[in-house]
Amino acid sequence: MQPLLLRDQSRLLRGIKRGNAMSDQEAFWDKRRSGANPKHKQDSRDEPERDVARLIHSAAFRRLQGKTQILGIGESDFHRTRLTHSMEVAQIGRGIVCHLIKKDDPAIVNDLPSQNTIVAICLAHDLGHPPFGHGGETALNCLMSNAGGFEGNAQTLRLLTKEEAHTENYGLDLTRRTLLGILKYPVNYSKVNKKQKQTESWKPPKCYYDCEQDVVNWIIEPFSNKDRKAFQKFKPPSDDEHGKPTEKSLDASIMELADDIAYGVHDLEDAIHLEMISVHDWDRTDPTINKEWEKEYGLENLRIDLFSGESSKRKRAVGAMVNALISSTVLKECDFKEPKLKRLIVLKKEARDFLNDLQGLVREVVIDSAAVQTLEYRGQQIIKKLFEAFISDPKRLLKRNFSQKWQEADCDFDKARIICDYLSGMTDEYATRMFERLFVPRQGTVLLKL
Repeated sequence: MQPLLLRDQSRLLRGIKRGNAMSDQEAFWDKRRSGANPKHKQDSRDEPERDVARLIHSAAFRRLQGKTQILGIGESDFHRTRLTHSMEVAQIGRGIVCHLIKKDDPAIVNDLPSQNTIVAICLAHDLGHPPFGHGGETALNCLMSNAGGFEGNAQTLRLLTKEEAHTENYGLDLTRRTLLGILKYPVNYSKVNKKQKQTESWKPPKCYYDCEQDVVNWIIEPFSNKDRKAFQKFKPPSDDEHGKPTEKSLDASIMELADDIAYGVHDLEDAIHLEMISVHDWDRTDPTINKEWEKEYGLENLRIDLFSGESSKRKRAVGAMVNALISSTVLKECDFKEPKLKRLIVLKKEARDFLNDLQGLVREVVIDSAAVQTLEYRGQQIIKKLFEAFISDPKRLLKRNFSQKWQEADCDFDKARIICDYLSGMTDEYATRMFERLFVPRQGTVLLKL
């Protein structure tokens, strides 16, 4: 039997794909849509490492520091932004992969994404979200209802493959496997958009845009015809409800779970620190904790530590929750032949019940509170007014590069999408300044650059 250290190294070598050891199949997933593979001289990085670098150095990634996670930017110096949230999702995603590698199950280890791949997927997962959080997303979907809709994950795919300025025509030109993990909802807008719009609720369907079909076709090209068809299955829409994709890739399931954990645990931490959630809220909602699971991961004093008022105790409690959830990940078998589709990562029931309750607590006490909803409403009105202004006189009001794109667009549908691209890329602060410049007297000067 191998010594423990050598066995651990063996696991890591099987789980983290590097350089010349890659199989032909792995190399196929490392391809980029442009077909180009320009490397700097003596560049020793593998393709996933280069994806991470492109993301970290992109303008879209930097703008996440100015976009709302739950609380508005400027409300506090403590709470998460989209940037810090994305970094935490990447760390949790990497932790899930490490946990699965340590199980030393060849059936899954060889199919797992490398740590750099899952980090790239997680860092990128929120890049397409607009200013003012999910309220901004709902507003843009309403405004784009006759031009293909708007959805944050769909916008992420568009941004990464067409809009971000790293290549002329391919966005950041990330690898096929990274893009597969980012493709969280593999069904297009037209198929899942509900049949009749209800003006009181403009939440978007979970989808990619119809205009990104060429990108999606390229991503799923390696799959068999049967797997391609099954991967894009969905629950059909009704008059009152959007349809919903039913499948996702292994990598997307890891990213989605990491996102859920970050939302349920770290956003709870923000709310407790800012005294928006009290011990009375915790007791009233009574989060479900299986006693055996609680004891296994040392969570017996969770309630006391979270609300002790001592930062060190709260931090340790948060770390214990994240560890318990990562350690409770298991495999779910799916009816596919493709290794990247035939398994998903899910939580054990006791862990999923607990996480669902944490998310429900944050939603009820924080997100649905009047204090947050009034700010969300204000953000929606800012987006609505800006969109109406830009679409009424785009040559005059759009920045030069977007104005040029608008003039070159072939139809009104494409012209609206360009305005949507401009608006969705704004930070909260930039959108607010633009609104004040256009609509608030004595705000903005020609010396204040846009």
